[in-house]
Amino acid sequence: MPMTLDGKLVVAISSRALFDFEEENQVFEQGDDRAYMALQLQRLDMPAKPGVAFSLVKKLLAFNQRPATPKSSPAPAVDAVEHTQPVEVVILSRNDPVSGMRVFRSAQHYGLPIERGSFTRGQAPWRYLKPLHANLFLSTHLSDVRAALGAGVPAAQVYPQSVHASDAHPFEVRIAFDGDAVLFSDEAERVYQAQGLQAFQQHEIEKAALPLPDGPFKPLLFALQNLQQSGTPKMRIRTALVTARSAPAHERAIRTLMNWNIEVDEAMFLGGLAKGEFLREFEPDFFFDDQTGHIESAAQHVPAGHVASGVRN
Repeated sequence: MPMTLDGKLVVAISSRALFDFEEENQVFEQGDDRAYMALQLQRLDMPAKPGVAFSLVKKLLAFNQRPATPKSSPAPAVDAVEHTQPVEVVILSRNDPVSGMRVFRSAQHYGLPIERGSFTRGQAPWRYLKPLHANLFLSTHLSDVRAALGAGVPAAQVYPQSVHASDAHPFEVRIAFDGDAVLFSDEAERVYQAQGLQAFQQHEIEKAALPLPDGPFKPLLFALQNLQQSGTPKMRIRTALVTARSAPAHERAIRTLMNWNIEVDEAMFLGGLAKGEFLREFEPDFFFDDQTGHIESAAQHVPAGHVASGVRN
């Protein structure tokens, strides 16, 4: 019987999102992929430095760590081990297969149990997301992110210049989400863009009891909640809603989450304040937002990714 990733939290990630390949990427951007391949081969035994999404991946993979089997007990079968490991991370990269060797060696160096990957040598890799049943795709290529979102996969463009995650919470995966056009649809944002703040507030007051339509990252939030509920005593997940909404428009957002039977640990209704400093205090392993201005603010303090969906995009 073939292996399956059904039921797992599957994160597909590009090599540049996981590792710091910015120096090597400068060679690639010059249009000489042969020189890039030669450089990666030359550095094959040199582990790449951690990238922006490294902390998120490392912590999620820690959910696969189970208590050691007593010596008197028989070792579990391979397929049983696969089934009991709830998180799968797959490299999905525009890198070439030769450079892919360095990616896997770097992962091994840091103790990241990543076994699967697709390397497409410049071609768009997002088309492999559906066979993987991916719950999240992180890439530095905006076109791949847009295509993934169009295919119904939660996806974000990683900002390589983002500050890396704090190491203050080694046993807690911390993820922060914007609301409109990320967790929720951009329905309310369209009202704001077309008619202004007052109309937006009135619209949300009138529809406070009506749940917002689903946004592109609702499936990821569901998957994270399932991982938390079936997780390990060693690791937990802490989530935050960080939104420009303010009272009275806050109520519809909260009621929507309640309707979905999803809990978040923190909710920040900032009323248009810059999100960066608030995120610095929350210390997420990653933050998702649909507006580049908020991402640029956040990236000065935390790992951040642009969700290229909704009317703003």
